[in-house]
Amino acid sequence: MNGLFEWTVGLRFLVALAVGFLIGLERESGRREHPKFFFGGVRTFPLVCVFGFFCALLDAHGGTFMLPAGLVAVTALAVVAYIEKIKAGRLGATSEVSVLLTYVVGVLAFVADIRFPIAIGVINTILLSEKTVLESYVERLDRTEFLATLKFLLVTVVIYPALPNVNYTVYDLNPARIWQIVVMVSAIGFVGYILSRKVGSQWGVPLSGLLGGIASSTAVSVATGRLAGEKPEQAGAALQATLLASSVMYLRLMVLIAIFGGGFSMGLDWRLGMLGMVGFILALTVRKDPVSGGMSRGGLPAMQNPVEVWVAILFALLFFGLKIATALVHAHFGMSGMLGLGVAAGLVDVDPFVLSLVQGTFSGRLMIQVLLLAIMVNTIAKGLYFSSLSRGNRFPALWRYGLLAVCHVPLMWL
Repeated sequence: MNGLFEWTVGLRFLVALAVGFLIGLERESGRREHPKFFFGGVRTFPLVCVFGFFCALLDAHGGTFMLPAGLVAVTALAVVAYIEKIKAGRLGATSEVSVLLTYVVGVLAFVADIRFPIAIGVINTILLSEKTVLESYVERLDRTEFLATLKFLLVTVVIYPALPNVNYTVYDLNPARIWQIVVMVSAIGFVGYILSRKVGSQWGVPLSGLLGGIASSTAVSVATGRLAGEKPEQAGAALQATLLASSVMYLRLMVLIAIFGGGFSMGLDWRLGMLGMVGFILALTVRKDPVSGGMSRGGLPAMQNPVEVWVAILFALLFFGLKIATALVHAHFGMSGMLGLGVAAGLVDVDPFVLSLVQGTFSGRLMIQVLLLAIMVNTIAKGLYFSSLSRGNRFPALWRYGLLAVCHVPLMWL
């Protein structure tokens, strides 16, 4: 019974027959590719599906041996077909595995929610019919991107469920909640990393830096600095790229604070928005070498994957440490100590420091000043990273990053 509609045995039989016919129709179309030997078609697969259905029906009426016996029979048929295929000089067991799955679909059509066999049958047909598309995708698959995806899944769906959702110590350190922050930061960085690798080389250095800033503006400043040092003709494009990445940092922090900061985000959103706008304007003032072209084709040097497991663990440890340090420094040294901690955090990584503060019990103008100070120090550090690596482009980089840093000061007091 699904809702008010009852799936009778007759209707379920028709579903099994239709799904088997759908799979067989797809297999029949493959005869054109291999006319010499082809296993199964528009008649075989519906018969196998109906066979599975009646094995399940007989099992429900006392024939307990029918389901395993039917599976053995279909498996033997598939093995014989596979052996003959090997003798004919063909490899691959797609049709043979598909016929086993078709038997399962027939069984499920009788014993399970009717949506399951329908879904499995449709998925089976799609996988069989999209062979060319899937194989072409595998040929284009970048192993680095594939490994990055696996590491992202490890961070999100393997480590996170295993962590206890319990508060520890007087500082309320909750491993699961902290890893939620790690997952969110990793997800944002992962999107920027993949976009930068996929389209960065097509769009040019500046827009590659813009996308890379979603992952890590600090990493972009180092990568662009190296590019400007190695290729002086692209120094202007590299400077524009690192300024764009730094501007994206403010937007990334706005998103993270809005998600994890609750009501505190309203104290920083317009300030971060203004700073991001200033950064974009400064990036547009950069004059690129006309010889290299407006878009400066080619992407940035390879960036570190932001979802490496050790990177995620380091972020979590930084968050743990900064959350404890924030409470201790505030208790023993007051806001003057907090300002010093903000400077130190800005030199390392501003994301865990900002998120540790907005998730704490602090609020008010002084807390906004601490956060903006840390972000300002981080901005200065990125300017120094870039200018130290780009020997011929130091002054244009320093005055722009210096102006961007100075713009933080009035916003601390407004």
